[in-house]
Formats: sequence, C-alpha cells, structure tokens
Amino acid sequence: MNEHDTLDKINADIRYCKLCSLSDARKNTVPGEGNFLKKLMIIGEAPGYHEDQSGRPFIGAAGKILRNALAKNQINIEDVFITNIVKCRPPNNRPPQINEKKICHQYLDRQIFLLKPRIICLLGNVASSYILNLNSITNERGKVIHKDGLKFFITYHPAATIYNRSLLNTFELDIKKVAEYVS
Repeated sequence: MNEHDTLDKINADIRYCKLCSLSDARKNTVPGEGNFLKKLMIIGEAPGYHEDQSGRPFIGAAGKILRNALAKNQINIEDVFITNIVKCRPPNNRPPQINEKKICHQYLDRQIFLLKPRIICLLGNVASSYILNLNSITNERGKVIHKDGLKFFITYHPAATIYNRSLLNTFELDIKKVAEYVS
C-alpha cells in the first residue's frame, strides 16, 4: 500500500489496466464511486452491462434495489463508496474467474487502505466467498465478521432479490442493520 495513494491515482491505474483479458472487451472500467461520508464501503462482484456503458457501479436493476434500500435507511448512495471485486465487466455477465479477482484485488486493497471504512458490506456469495473465504453466505448473512482489522457485513446481492422476491425484505432488513453501524 502507498500512503500517498489517492482515489484519482487508483482510478487512473484501473482505467489503464491491461493485466487480464477483461480489459479486451470493456467499454469502461468501473473503479467505484462515492464521497464516503458515512464510512461505509459496499462491494459487489463485477460490473454489468449498464455499468460497463457508463463507468459507474450499481446503476442497473440491482443498483436500483440497493439505492432504494439505502434510501429507506437514510443513507444517500453518494455518501458511501461503492465498488466491485473486479473493475471490468466479465463477458455475458458471467461470474469473475479467480485469476481476474486476484488481479483486481490489488486495486480493492488500495481502496480499502486509503478509505479506512468503518464497515464493509459484502453483497452476495461471490464477494463474500472471495474476500472472507466462505463457502456460502447462508450461515453468515446478517452478521459482522472481523478479519484483518476490518469489519465485514454480509448480505445478499440485490440481484438475488430480482430472481427471488422473497429475499427483498431480508435484504432491506440487512441494510437497516448496516445503517445502524454508520449512523
């Protein structure tokens, strides 16, 4: 980690990254965004189509669900830093491969080191299994896990609530718990 790092420097490094094949098909990198006033960092798995088109995280259907859940709990999306494990869209929205996650992890580590979040909300199995080495989020969802001096809160990915509407209430209650950590 570099104590002289800035978000602009990290974003530039991501923008010009050619370390894996995801850079070949991307339209835009999606480094992450937010003013970080609440000391909350949210991490998903990878950008989708809309994010690739705009260079902004969580602006599609899943992003709308996330933004609504945050707003219900008086958290403005601009007050949190939101990003993904990988910074480029995988082809056909497939899950990121392990080598892609490992390559992009350097950028995520730098973002975490710079921002020093009070809590990191991990969205879904891909983010939780990679960062915390969990096999499944079922037993850990809704809980805070401490690792390497950081606090991680685990919940469903908002896209899961699109495919299984019964998860929406649980997801919103989880976001309410996260809001309590940053209020």
